[in-house]
Amino acid sequence: MKKAGAEKKRARRSSAAVKTAAGRDPATDTPPRKQGNKKDVFQLFAEKVRDHKDLVSRWAVLQETRVEYFRGKDFVSFLKNHPELKDILESDRHLEVDDVVNVLLSKNLLVRCDRVVKTVRPGKRKLSTWPAHLEIFPEQEFSDNDAFFAWTFVNKRPLWQTLLSLSWPVLTLAICLFPVYPHQAKLLILYSCAGVLLLILCLLLVRALIFGASWILLGKRIWIFPNILAEEATLRELFRFWPQKDEEEKPKLTARLFYAIVAVLAILLLRHHAPDEAARARYQKRVSNIIDDVLEWDPRLALSGMMDSMQSEVNGTETNNNVTDGGGSEKAASPDYVEHEHDESTEDKDLYDEKI
Repeated sequence: MKKAGAEKKRARRSSAAVKTAAGRDPATDTPPRKQGNKKDVFQLFAEKVRDHKDLVSRWAVLQETRVEYFRGKDFVSFLKNHPELKDILESDRHLEVDDVVNVLLSKNLLVRCDRVVKTVRPGKRKLSTWPAHLEIFPEQEFSDNDAFFAWTFVNKRPLWQTLLSLSWPVLTLAICLFPVYPHQAKLLILYSCAGVLLLILCLLLVRALIFGASWILLGKRIWIFPNILAEEATLRELFRFWPQKDEEEKPKLTARLFYAIVAVLAILLLRHHAPDEAARARYQKRVSNIIDDVLEWDPRLALSGMMDSMQSEVNGTETNNNVTDGGGSEKAASPDYVEHEHDESTEDKDLYDEKI
């Protein structure tokens, strides 16, 4: 009963705060100019809070749109740790946290959301702390009990993001012009890209080995760089080294033993079918030839080679024509050839008469 009464009192106070902040009578309370300033004040407050690094937020999909959202309890602790941000609200700086959020909701600067998946998935102990898919909550009121709030306005893009977006066409053009680069530039780009690719593959291999060893030997799931393959993550989260606490159930001993046997058999099978030195040498030579062809290609050499091939084709055609015409004329001019043809026709005529 006390809890229900407190909720009702809280709802009345929130509705009153919303009315006083957003629905004041312009004829009796404040002039329209000040009321416009109130909207700008809350807009500035929302932008300042969103850009603050201490407010923990994530990205999720809300109705096929990526949005940035935070939790209600995180917002409460954030304003407690940074009360100076309320000074932006001027006369409304004495409002409570839930009243401030309700005003932001009424001004469509925030929208309350709820998780799409509301049941615990198999193998996990509790729901995800930061769900990846959200839906709009029916009641647009503040709550710090497993409530999520997404920003609805478009944040100002920093200058570095604008410059980065303009650099993509230049980078694409530079990639297309790679064949005409000087030889030293080609070597630098080739070894740089190969080094980055090798670093990524080694990192993925090491984290897979650490996970497999910890899962089989200790029964724990340890993923270093847990967000390195995440589709939606900030730059800080992407390069976070240590994983969060494992919330899933501990694997069974039989499963760990089974996968240990499978791993040993796979290693033995790969070792048995590994290529010999001759095969590795052939493959290395083939790859090096391909790389050399790419590095040594030059448009001037290509154009000169095309001209040489065209000239050789023209010369070959003229030679064949000359040989054909010369052979025919020699046959026609030779008396032995004429006499041989006459003898053959005479013999054919005699054979025909004998048959008759």
